[in-house]
Formats: sequence, C-alpha cells, structure tokens
Amino acid sequence: MGESGRRRGDELDALKYGLELGYPMIDTAEMYGEGVAEEIVGEAIKGRAKPYIVSKVYPHNATRSGTVAACERSLRRMGLEKIDLYLLHWRGGARLEETFEAFHRLREQGKIADFGVSNFDRGDMEDAARLDKGLTGSNQVLYCLSRRGPEFDLLPLMRKKSIPLMAYSPLDQGRLLTKPALKKLADGVGCTPAQLALAWVMAQPGVVTIPKSSTRDRVKENLGALDVKLTPEITAELDRAFPPPKGKQTLEML
Repeated sequence: MGESGRRRGDELDALKYGLELGYPMIDTAEMYGEGVAEEIVGEAIKGRAKPYIVSKVYPHNATRSGTVAACERSLRRMGLEKIDLYLLHWRGGARLEETFEAFHRLREQGKIADFGVSNFDRGDMEDAARLDKGLTGSNQVLYCLSRRGPEFDLLPLMRKKSIPLMAYSPLDQGRLLTKPALKKLADGVGCTPAQLALAWVMAQPGVVTIPKSSTRDRVKENLGALDVKLTPEITAELDRAFPPPKGKQTLEML
C-alpha cells in the first residue's frame, strides 16, 4: 500500500473496515510507499483501540544509530509511542550486531515491544541466535501452498526455538488463485480458492499470515478463511497438488 495516491482512499477504507471486523494486526514497513503506507496506517488507527502493529526497517538504515532514527520516523508517521514488533526487512548493509544492539536500545526505551527479522533462511537464523539469544519475535518469510521451501529446514528450526513464522504473500501475489487444482478443491469445500489457501497456511503449527487486503471485498473474503474446516482428506489432496519440498531450497523473496 501507499504506492499510488489514487488508491489511498480505497486503501484507507479497507484498513478501517478490517479493524471494524476485528482484524487484530496490521503489517507495514518504511519501505512501502517510502513511508506513505505507515501514514495510511496511522490515519486508519487514529482514535481507535490500537491493533498489534508490525513494521520493518530497511537494511541500509539498520546501523546502530540508523535503526533508532528509522524507528522514530515510523512512530511519527503512525502517530504511535510504541511499535509492537519491529523487524529487519532483510539481511544486508549493516552488521547484524549493530541492528540487534539498536533493537535492544529501542526496547529498553519503550519504543518497541519486541523485535525480529524478515527473509532470514536457516543459516541466517542460526547466525542471529549466536548473536542474540533474545530473538523470539518472528521471522517473516514468503510461504504459501506454491512456495513450501521453508518446511524443509527453516520452519522446523523456528518451531524448535518457539519463533513464529509470519507468512507473507500467502496467495503468491494472486498466482495461486489461477490454479485449477485449488479452485476444484475449494468448490468441494464450499469456499473460495483464497479462503482455502489461507486456511491451509493458518493450519500450519507456529505460522501466522498477513494477506494484503486493499479492498473491502477482499478484506471480508479473507476473514472467511477462519471458518474453513480442513479435513485430512482435503489436506492430502492439497499435498498432492502442491507437494512439500524433498530437499533444501533457497529461501525465496518477493
């Protein structure tokens, strides 16, 4: 969101509608619209009970001092005193030690409640664990029916360490919705392909998901995924149509 001024009104309306329906969390980042998405979030939550807010710092801003400054800009844009979960958007640029030091400083100052990472593969997570034993917030990665690579080694490690995986692009940016196998199974279940794909992600232990929803119709449709009941038979059919990985795969990014 935040990348087209013409869509700002619809995006703001979708966020407000989601909050009215009871969505508990909003995910954003300083990268989205170069801060405009955070401004839209701030406008949407103004005067309301605050949902759980996740935001992310650019890697090139993630130095010891740069992380603190970026967080303070995000707080101002959203009109907040505290971000619930603050993530390093991906690894690169600054040294991880510096970023974690800044995260700790921000937490001590009450500007963030917890911290985590995004787009970290297993090796990155092991590096993070060696550098900082307090990393429990989350690792936000690309994970969906059509991109199941994290299941081989990353997700098992995170489950062992009780670190939630936050699955972004759970519909593979809409590509999943064109898959005939998914549509056929969804018809049989009595839901939409999007709802079935989301229900599958949410059924995975230790996984939460953050589908992008910029229209009221999609916001309402996505919420309906909570009512989808996955039987062992449907799960097996989904595994046949979208097989789990048989070996290590490089972590994908979108």
